[in-house]
Amino acid sequence: MMNWFKRETKLDKLKKRYSELMRKSYEVAIKDKKKSDFFHEKAEEILDEIKSYRYQYADK
Repeated sequence: MMNWFKRETKLDKLKKRYSELMRKSYEVAIKDKKKSDFFHEKAEEILDEIKSYRYQYADK
Protein backbone atom coordinates (compact mmCIF):
# COMPACT_ATOMS: atom_id res chain seq x y z
CA MET A 1 0.00 0.00 0.00
CA MET A 2 2.87 2.38 0.68
CA ASN A 3 4.24 1.74 -2.82
CA TRP A 4 1.55 4.01 -4.23
CA PHE A 5 3.37 7.03 -2.92
CA LYS A 6 6.87 5.90 -3.80
CA ARG A 7 8.28 7.69 -6.81
CA GLU A 8 10.16 5.82 -9.47
CA THR A 9 13.85 6.64 -9.36
CA LYS A 10 16.02 7.24 -12.41
CA LEU A 11 17.63 3.85 -11.89
CA ASP A 12 14.22 2.14 -11.83
CA LYS A 13 13.24 3.87 -15.07
CA LEU A 14 16.49 2.84 -16.75
CA LYS A 15 16.05 -0.77 -15.66
CA LYS A 16 12.50 -0.82 -16.97
CA ARG A 17 13.56 0.68 -20.32
CA TYR A 18 16.42 -1.82 -20.59
CA SER A 19 14.15 -4.79 -20.03
CA GLU A 20 11.61 -3.46 -22.56
CA LEU A 21 14.29 -3.05 -25.21
CA MET A 22 15.73 -6.51 -24.58
CA ARG A 23 12.26 -8.04 -24.81
CA LYS A 24 11.61 -6.21 -28.10
CA SER A 25 14.98 -7.34 -29.40
CA TYR A 26 14.12 -10.95 -28.61
CA GLU A 27 10.65 -10.76 -30.14
CA VAL A 28 11.82 -9.10 -33.36
CA ALA A 29 14.87 -11.36 -33.79
CA ILE A 30 12.85 -14.03 -35.58
CA LYS A 31 11.57 -11.64 -38.27
CA ASP A 32 14.19 -8.92 -38.68
CA LYS A 33 17.82 -9.28 -37.62
CA LYS A 34 18.73 -5.63 -38.28
CA LYS A 35 15.92 -4.29 -36.13
CA SER A 36 16.79 -6.77 -33.40
CA ASP A 37 20.41 -5.62 -33.45
CA PHE A 38 19.25 -2.00 -33.25
CA PHE A 39 17.14 -2.69 -30.15
CA HIS A 40 19.96 -4.69 -28.58
CA GLU A 41 22.44 -1.89 -29.22
CA LYS A 42 20.12 0.67 -27.57
CA ALA A 43 19.67 -1.69 -24.62
CA GLU A 44 23.43 -1.98 -24.23
CA GLU A 45 23.72 1.82 -24.13
CA ILE A 46 21.15 1.94 -21.36
CA LEU A 47 23.00 -0.82 -19.50
CA ASP A 48 26.13 1.34 -19.61
CA GLU A 49 24.10 4.22 -18.15
CA ILE A 50 22.86 1.94 -15.39
CA LYS A 51 26.39 0.86 -14.55
CA SER A 52 27.72 4.40 -14.49
CA TYR A 53 24.76 5.54 -12.37
CA ARG A 54 25.43 2.77 -9.86
CA TYR A 55 29.14 3.61 -9.66
CA GLN A 56 28.39 7.29 -9.32
CA TYR A 57 26.04 6.80 -6.36
CA ALA A 58 27.74 3.78 -4.79
CA ASP A 59 29.60 5.95 -2.30
CA LYS A 60 26.45 7.54 -0.90
